[in-house]
Amino acid sequence: MSQSLARHIRSIPDFPKKGILFRDVTTLIKNKKAFRETIDKMAASYKGKKIDMIVGVEARGFIFGGALAYKLGVGFVPVRKKGKLPYKTYQATYDLEYGTDTLEVHTDAIKKGMKVLIVDDLLATGGTVGAVVKMMNELKAKITGIIFLVELVDLKGKDKLKGYPLKSLIKFRGE
Repeated sequence: MSQSLARHIRSIPDFPKKGILFRDVTTLIKNKKAFRETIDKMAASYKGKKIDMIVGVEARGFIFGGALAYKLGVGFVPVRKKGKLPYKTYQATYDLEYGTDTLEVHTDAIKKGMKVLIVDDLLATGGTVGAVVKMMNELKAKITGIIFLVELVDLKGKDKLKGYPLKSLIKFRGE
C-alpha cells in the first residue's frame, strides 16, 4: 500500500449511513503533491503500454482519468449516469444496496479494437466498474487494465472483475 498517499485520505465513520466507514479522496485531490504523486504512480503502471483511450467513471473517475489521459497523451471518454449524455448511448444497469443504477457511454466513443484503460477512484463491491466493463465489451474494446486509487479489500469487488488486469494504489482492510 502506498502509505504516502493513504495518509491523505480522510475516513468518515457512519457516512452515508451508520456502520459505513467512508473513504474521502477529496482530501488527497486538494493536496497538489499527493495528487501529482497519484497521477505519476498511475501513469508509471502503464508507461510504454499501448493505450488508445482512458475511460473514466463518474464522478471522481473523471478527475483521475482526465489527468491520467493528459499524462499518457491519450484521449478521455466519460462514463456517465443515465440521462447525462446528449448523443446515442450504450447502457449498463447494475445493482446497488437498495435498487439499481444505470451508466451510459456514447455509442461512438470507443471504436472496435481500441485499447482502453478504465479509471475510477474506489473499488468497493465492483458493481459500477463491472457495468463499465460490460459496456466496453459491447463496444468490442480491449481492456488493457483497470486502475483505482483505493480498493476496499473486504468488499471483494475484485472478484467481479476476474480476468482483467486490475491495480489499486491503496488497499484498505476492515478498518
